[in-house]
Amino acid sequence: MKKSARATAVLSLTPIAFGALLLAAGAASAQTAAAPAEAQAADGTQAKVATVVVSASADASAQGLPPAYAGGQVARGGRIGLLGNVDIMDTPFNATNYTAALIQDQQARSVADVVQNDPSVRVARGFGNFQELYVIRGFAVNSDDMAWNGLYGLLPRQFVASELLERVEVFRGANSFINGAAPGGGGIGGLVNVVPKRAPNADLNRVTVGVESGGQGYAAIDVARRFDNNRAGIRINAARRDGDTAVDRESRELNVFSVGLDYRGDNYRLSADVGFQEHKLDNPRPSVTPGFGLAIPRAPEADSNFAQPWTRSNERDTFGSVRGEVDLAPNVVAWAAVGARNGSEFNALASPTTVDNAGGATMYRFDNYRYDQIRTGEIGVRGTLHTGSVKHTISASASAFELKSRNAYGTSAFTGWNTNLYRPVDVPPPAPTFFTGGSMDAPLVTAKTILGSYAIADTMAFLDDRVLLTVGARHQHIKNFGYDYNSGVQNSAYDKSEVTPVAGIVYKPLKNLSVYANYIEALQQGPVAAGATVNPGQLGEIFAPFVSRQKEIGVKYDSGKLGMSAALFSTAQPLSAVRFAAPEDKFGEFGVFGEQRNRGLELSVFGMPAKGVRVLGGLTLLDAEQRRTGVAGTEGKDAIGVPDTQLNIGGEWDVAGVPGLSLNARALYTAKQYADAGNTQQLPSWTRLDIGANYLTRFMDRDVTLRARIDNLTGRNYWASAGGYPGSSYLVLGAPRTVNVSATVDF
Repeated sequence: MKKSARATAVLSLTPIAFGALLLAAGAASAQTAAAPAEAQAADGTQAKVATVVVSASADASAQGLPPAYAGGQVARGGRIGLLGNVDIMDTPFNATNYTAALIQDQQARSVADVVQNDPSVRVARGFGNFQELYVIRGFAVNSDDMAWNGLYGLLPRQFVASELLERVEVFRGANSFINGAAPGGGGIGGLVNVVPKRAPNADLNRVTVGVESGGQGYAAIDVARRFDNNRAGIRINAARRDGDTAVDRESRELNVFSVGLDYRGDNYRLSADVGFQEHKLDNPRPSVTPGFGLAIPRAPEADSNFAQPWTRSNERDTFGSVRGEVDLAPNVVAWAAVGARNGSEFNALASPTTVDNAGGATMYRFDNYRYDQIRTGEIGVRGTLHTGSVKHTISASASAFELKSRNAYGTSAFTGWNTNLYRPVDVPPPAPTFFTGGSMDAPLVTAKTILGSYAIADTMAFLDDRVLLTVGARHQHIKNFGYDYNSGVQNSAYDKSEVTPVAGIVYKPLKNLSVYANYIEALQQGPVAAGATVNPGQLGEIFAPFVSRQKEIGVKYDSGKLGMSAALFSTAQPLSAVRFAAPEDKFGEFGVFGEQRNRGLELSVFGMPAKGVRVLGGLTLLDAEQRRTGVAGTEGKDAIGVPDTQLNIGGEWDVAGVPGLSLNARALYTAKQYADAGNTQQLPSWTRLDIGANYLTRFMDRDVTLRARIDNLTGRNYWASAGGYPGSSYLVLGAPRTVNVSATVDF
């Protein structure tokens, strides 16, 4: 596939040029004139905790952000890739868009804390160290595949701080047509898009301080100004977390800084973002791999820690993007965006593998260093026209992405040392020199990914917009190269392209009722052989991409105060796993064997059914089946790490007798799940209860918001998830009872 000149320019964008674009956007905000943007009001309730109302669009669009739904916890719509911002009742897909009000009220620390409100999502942990991973509709979505304002790969890989977020948009289902193929190999179960912050109409001066169980301290500032008749805006956020956590002997340090600029001209809009995040974990509690043929061990105390005292994980990222939109005609708009990220990670890790049913385990040391350079961008155009009584909204876009990753690793002897999950044994740090790949001081390029695509879609409106038919296709091109850790010589590669179609229809028999259906295909990058049980000689091997297919039907209801939806879906993708020649083998063959088909029912509810009462929750029923595996012991069995029932019930109440006080509670239920393909290792179901309170008052003529929250109120000990990487079965212990209190002052 030939790249356009614009796409080629995106891929060759240098850090100097990128910085110049940021400076240009900032200069424009001080020199150019435009009409002021309209404010977007959220339908809140009496004495609701004050929340910033964003008036300028994060994606530089004329419409601005979709308004909040009744209750203010979710938005009326969100970004659907090249289709732009679409109202929830007009899209043939299922998505929920969480607002800043929810993020603030729940004192969310990261994206994971936000998406735990979604009944279709469960949070696990990715391969390597402590990467957040989101399981959507039973399929893993790596944090590598999170989009920053529609662009992949720009956010930190392991952890994304909530201070960067204006909204978190969760799209459910296959989605490579929406934004192109995801660089981390996801895009099957869903997509998480993060919307950056913008300056509101009124000046903002906000300081927040808080403390968390274990003594973790927190401080943040949020400052915003608009200039030149509100045409230009700047918003600055900075935050720091430091100290011990609720997990014994574990500590963390987080430093975050971001700047968001926006400008609205007479017939164009500009926005720019630059951010920095440094995240350090000392003695972080690791995942646990259950030994072959052994029972799942009893979950240790939720605040216990079986990590070695010398383990750590350090991550440092600088990232940014520039986006612009111009009106070519009254009904035609074009846009372009570019972005870049430089990220480095260093980890000294040791994860236990159980050897008996009494908590006995072995550990060995694994160190790794990773440095990523990412350049990405997109261009597009969208316009409306009529053919007779049919209205067409035609969208076309092209995208480009390039990743270069430098990696090195070293391990101690695989025989390791003995420990116990319930009575951990600390040892001096062994040298990570037994088995090595590359040089930690000068790692070579070990992986390179180049993605390019172009797409077109037409949304046709019939019968006074009661019927909306969307058809489209994306031509996706994937190039992936693997290189030897020690010599840098290329040892694997593929170059594949595919056209993936989409078709969706929305029918509105009533003004407040939508019935929809869709068929969509996704081109997904092949997996990379990685994990503690993969043959060392196979590590880093890259497998070819594959196409996954999804069918979905659903219904949505909007009363104006209460929104509800139901969806039935079926999605299939090739199944990656590790196979062992004999049960006693420590290492096995990683490959693509058979298919995983996930079918399910999603029910969701949100809004404000009565004055002072807000609800948010739903139910997901899943049937994740392994098929065509060629192995009698796995054929027809449940997929690893996919529970058949996920239930979320959340509510918030304004206390009538105490103006400014609101109470909230949330219950999460996750049914049993399996940690092995043969379904012999079963994690018990678990239920967790979270509660909180928010109080808005005036003190010394200033708005003060006091917040308190307790997650895992009952102190439940449980394994939260299994899996996280194809064929893997490591377990993540649920977080302990954690208390957060904070005070926010606006002045």
